[in-house]
Amino acid sequence: MLYFIGLGLYDEKDISLKGAEALKKVDVIYAEFYTARLFGASIDSLEDMLGVKIKTLSREEVEEENIPLKEAEKNDVAFLSAGDPLIATTHSDMMIQAKKNGIETMVIHSSSILSAAPGISGLQAYKFGKVTTIPFPEENYFPHSPYLAIKGNRDSKMHTLVLLDIQAHLDRYMTVNQGLEYLLQVERERGENIISKDTLAVAVARAGSPKPVVKADKIEKLLDEDFGGPLHCLIIPSDLHFMEAEALVVLGGAPEEIMKDSL
Repeated sequence: MLYFIGLGLYDEKDISLKGAEALKKVDVIYAEFYTARLFGASIDSLEDMLGVKIKTLSREEVEEENIPLKEAEKNDVAFLSAGDPLIATTHSDMMIQAKKNGIETMVIHSSSILSAAPGISGLQAYKFGKVTTIPFPEENYFPHSPYLAIKGNRDSKMHTLVLLDIQAHLDRYMTVNQGLEYLLQVERERGENIISKDTLAVAVARAGSPKPVVKADKIEKLLDEDFGGPLHCLIIPSDLHFMEAEALVVLGGAPEEIMKDSL
């Protein structure tokens, strides 16, 4: 049996009771934190709470060496990841391979930024379009795909959840400020009037923590804000329902003028 278990968004207490019970009966527990990590917890705190031992795997050990899959051929294995366990496509691929190899699987879901960010910002989840991620730029690598995703969603009057790059092995996490600068740079290169310093954006930091940050304002105002430690993400809203506009004003401190343009 191979269990895929989500750890939730912030600390060791976010794991479900079902997930905790599964961890106590398996033979081996693996975890990965290269797709995301819990900033309110450590492996030690999770082990202490549950009374189990957990081995953290690198991306290579998961995706190239297939260690959880191979171990599950002879033992009951739990594979842990932050958030919901199948949001990362590599984990979906592992489940497909397990099924092909005759290994039973069970998924134990947990909270995900895909639902948490719309929820705490007060925006309606069914009005979100394609999710996109802004990567850290590298030499000869500065994709415009996040900008194009926002453009496509806006054409359909849909909000955009913008995830920000995580390089956990380097302890490097993109900030809201860096993400906004990235989008403005793409705008300077493309000139399609999709993003400007007057564009309304929503910054979300440390969703799932006791005191998450939600701040809505024009990009010009958000660029110099200090949103604290990771993890951060962005929302670029499209047309707002009047209840969404009110939520952004009350929950995110957005300028009240956005109420005038809501539907």
